[in-house]
Amino acid sequence: MNRIAPPALSAVAIGQRITRLRLWHVPLTSHTAYYMADGKTCDTVETVIIAVDTDAGLTGWGEVCPIPHYLPAYARGVAPALQELAQVILGGDPIGAEALMARADVFLPGHVYAKSALDIALWDITGQSAGLPIHALMGGRRQDTLPLYHSITCVEPDEMARIARDAQAQGITQFQAKLGASGDWQTDVERLATVREAVGSGPLVYGDWNCGATTLDAIRVGRSAAYLDVMLEAPCATLEDCARVQSATGLPMKMDELAHDTGSLLAAHRLGVMDAVALKLSKFGGLSATRRARDLCLHLGAKMCIECTWGSDIVTAAALHLGAASPPTRLLNVCDLSGYVSPRLAPDAPTRAVGRIAPPDGPGLGITIDEDRLGTPDLILD
Repeated sequence: MNRIAPPALSAVAIGQRITRLRLWHVPLTSHTAYYMADGKTCDTVETVIIAVDTDAGLTGWGEVCPIPHYLPAYARGVAPALQELAQVILGGDPIGAEALMARADVFLPGHVYAKSALDIALWDITGQSAGLPIHALMGGRRQDTLPLYHSITCVEPDEMARIARDAQAQGITQFQAKLGASGDWQTDVERLATVREAVGSGPLVYGDWNCGATTLDAIRVGRSAAYLDVMLEAPCATLEDCARVQSATGLPMKMDELAHDTGSLLAAHRLGVMDAVALKLSKFGGLSATRRARDLCLHLGAKMCIECTWGSDIVTAAALHLGAASPPTRLLNVCDLSGYVSPRLAPDAPTRAVGRIAPPDGPGLGITIDEDRLGTPDLILD
């Protein structure tokens, strides 16, 4: 029986070292302004792009895009954190992201959002060195294309219904309706009702407060909308309050902001509020840490949305690789974040088709960054 050996890392690839790190701040503008509960908005947001260069001539790309007022993270905090880590990064071995990231965690605890971009770039280099896409390094591609959801900004109910119908016409079958921006619970009930009516029975519809609701308002909405077959997402600012809402409404619940490490995942599961969970790369600290969170969720029984907080083609591609390497029956959905914003940074990056999206096939992240769109770096470490 003939066996085909897997591609081996070259001697140059194995011995390569990181020689330089470049960083850019890039404004991303949403095609539609996103209004959320508690005054949160997402219109033009700054993303941070990094390039990690090696002495073997390879470049790994990473990205992190913290949404203001969303998590304990901010875009302008990435550069100082990476400057602190310079002595760990420069001269380090880029192959096998988790080894270098473990050193970074010892040298600078926390700051997981800044480390997320670095971890993604290291996985990109490892994949390029092996001649394999990242999803192959994470266990192999489990499905050709991945299901998408469409996020609907919190505006007037009829407009939200129109957005839902347009997305459904493109093949989308899962709809996240933002709630709470107007401050009255009755309109949130109407929002859920009009979106459900617009897409009909069957598609998944869930209302997302981004932790901006009181238990009173969330319970009133949930009880009034229970007949609609909907799921609730992240209604309140604590896991305990989310559990109160779930107990009072009996509706399934998805966690997002409050699920960010092993302890929070275990606590959410224990409280019964993790029927589904958003695993976002920047919350956990990159692909390495999010893969560990994915494996824990497989054990706990939760369905997963694998994505990131916001961003363009780099972070989208990274999340798609992890999603593709996850069991299809447990992957609720992914998100084409880069499809919501401009500019696009990689002309060959994947786009949605018939409500689904395919991960890139090329080595590493599998996308080609147009450096002309980035301009002059804001920071160079060498």
